[in-house]
Amino acid sequence: MRILLLITLSAFIISCSESSKDENKNLNLSPYGLKFNYLPTTWDEGLPLGNGKIGALIWQKDDQLRMSLDHVGLWDLRKMKNLEGEEWKFSWVLDKWEKDDYKKVQDLFDAPYNKAPAPSKIPGGAIEFDITSLGKVKNSSLEIESALGKVEWESGASLSTFVHAEQPLGWFKFEGVDPADFVPELIMPAYSLEESSEATNPVTGQDLRRLGYPQGKIEKVENGVIYTQSGHEGFEYQISIRWQKTSNGLEGCWSISTNENTASQTSHDLTQDGLAAGFDKVSVSHKAWWNQYWKKSSIQVPDSILQKQWYLEQYKFGAAARENTPPISLQAVWTADNGKLPPWKGDFHHDLNTQLSYWPCYTANHMDLGEGYLNWLWNNYPTFKSYTSNYFETNGINVPGVSTLKGEPMGGWIQYAFGPTVSAWLAHHFYLHWRYSMDKVFLEERAYPWFKEVAVYLDEVSILDEEGLRKLPISASPEFHNNSRKAWFGNTTNFDLANIRFVFSKASELAKELGYEEDEKKWKTILAEWPDYAVDQTGLMVAPGEPLATSHRHFSHLMAIHPLSMINWSDGEEAQEIIKTTVDNLHTTGSAAWVGYSFSWLANVQARMLDGAGAAETLRIFATSFCLPNSFHVNGDQSGKGYSNFKYRPFTLEGNFAFAAGLQEMLLQSHEDFIRLFPAVPTDWNKVSFDSFLAQGAFEISAEKVGKKEVKAEVLAQKGGTLKIINPFDEDCQVNGQALVKGEVFTLEMKPNETQHIVFKSN
Repeated sequence: MRILLLITLSAFIISCSESSKDENKNLNLSPYGLKFNYLPTTWDEGLPLGNGKIGALIWQKDDQLRMSLDHVGLWDLRKMKNLEGEEWKFSWVLDKWEKDDYKKVQDLFDAPYNKAPAPSKIPGGAIEFDITSLGKVKNSSLEIESALGKVEWESGASLSTFVHAEQPLGWFKFEGVDPADFVPELIMPAYSLEESSEATNPVTGQDLRRLGYPQGKIEKVENGVIYTQSGHEGFEYQISIRWQKTSNGLEGCWSISTNENTASQTSHDLTQDGLAAGFDKVSVSHKAWWNQYWKKSSIQVPDSILQKQWYLEQYKFGAAARENTPPISLQAVWTADNGKLPPWKGDFHHDLNTQLSYWPCYTANHMDLGEGYLNWLWNNYPTFKSYTSNYFETNGINVPGVSTLKGEPMGGWIQYAFGPTVSAWLAHHFYLHWRYSMDKVFLEERAYPWFKEVAVYLDEVSILDEEGLRKLPISASPEFHNNSRKAWFGNTTNFDLANIRFVFSKASELAKELGYEEDEKKWKTILAEWPDYAVDQTGLMVAPGEPLATSHRHFSHLMAIHPLSMINWSDGEEAQEIIKTTVDNLHTTGSAAWVGYSFSWLANVQARMLDGAGAAETLRIFATSFCLPNSFHVNGDQSGKGYSNFKYRPFTLEGNFAFAAGLQEMLLQSHEDFIRLFPAVPTDWNKVSFDSFLAQGAFEISAEKVGKKEVKAEVLAQKGGTLKIINPFDEDCQVNGQALVKGEVFTLEMKPNETQHIVFKSN
């Protein structure tokens, strides 16, 4: 690969004022919101509102307009009693596996997760308004530019509602109603109905009554209601609603607080102070936050389905993530409101779900919101150290694959709930944050310490095989063979191996960046002691001796290709052949056992192999067949077109955010040693652009492709450094008037905060 080096292009250096950048970012987002000629009638199709801490779903239940309320801190954190004692050891599991006495493991570790109602995320409550007198609904909508939900009735009545972007307050404003007869009612979750309850499938959700909570207490105050609910071992939460009459209706606010954070205001105080300010005044700062959010990045692609879905994913990310809140869980701030616990207990699944949820935040320039994920991991560091010491009996750090709000293990299928390389996959996000920010302080104080602890753990947990190479005592690949004994492999799977090789490779890289020569050599030496990936005529295998032979939802075997970028398209013909045959085999085995996120993930891989048409089609299948009308991903095929044998509809968010990442991969890639502009754009996309995307190296890029002959880019080097962009055409071209052959990399040294205009024109 040739490299063209230009030391200076002074004629193209520009100075961009904030005002001109703002003008470029005056987006019209109205086509991308939600608009229905009805009010949704199920909770999982409701209009979603949120701020990463609290959330609401707006829908209709019978003759009531219902606001389902949620808070990230609503958890039942009771301990799993089976995760204690001498048996709770990786070595004990290994012993039972080797002796083919594995049912004891399933009975002790797997079964209790299905039977026990907790630990679990729990619902908050709901607000209902009797809308019988308002007549027929004219329309309901979600304006994503201002995160405002609206409902209009043919009678002229209307509702405007939002969850404040920065304050733990939700708001509602009815106009054209009689406030004397139109007051909210607070609905308690069904924690204590006098009926029997039984254990049910954790996918469909267990009955709330199995938690054993006492009846909550409702206190009526002047123009308000306060609901207090006791939970497990002293946990308590409070919901407060307050309202006031207006000249033609009613406005009010609500909040949820818990007794876990005594330094914060109670919901009672929050709503009292909020109501004094009023809906209109408070909405100004709310809209200002969202206005700044939408200025961070944007796209324009000539596919209305993909474009709308991408903006809806960006909206949901802005509603679900904050730097000071826990990570995005399975349902984030939209816990099920159906009288049951949420699907899979609404927990933090680290065998795929949390990782995929944060894929889009880097390129889309929302790294600030992505920090909540890393902050949570770092803050629970002591918990993870203790877990690693107790279960794996090593130093260093691993993380439970299924965990509670506080990082404690929850159990479940043990191959993944206590997977041996969970912390290694999580390290990928520490690496991405470093590469996209080039923040040396973060590298030294967070990223490298995490990598080092993971490397220490992997070093100690590994053993030597007959050939003197390292291996895990037993290894797994989510979620092949489910939770059977067969789900453990005697040889290290490609999933675990990719995570391991990634950690030692990048630990060495980061140590070198920091000048830690001994660490650099140590990690490089250990890396060389691990085998290479298992590959056959089907591409990457699940494990040595086991190719992917049947359809499967989880693409864990191809982690080395994506997301870890250990095998890249630019690595040469051998790597390209591995990537192509691996993807071909996915198509050969078929999508019968896929779920929605499988399609999102595949699109990311297709973009990495520069298959724009394939990636676009796969993303369309996801958006049109695996999402509800409000854009929520529900895992099963809702289209009836036979894309998957799964027809169910448990709502989880990772597929949504992986979709956004897939479209971004089509427009910009920077995981190799250079940047690709529009690497996977279908040939019939004549005009496509993106604004203020981030590339690794902390380069902020806005670019436009017009036809097949010209690509324009504006690059801001936030930290300075060497900009490398590969020729975006499949032929020779001119870059700023100078020749660049096919496959050649344009290189430019840039100063911190320097901006350059670069124009590629094909010959």
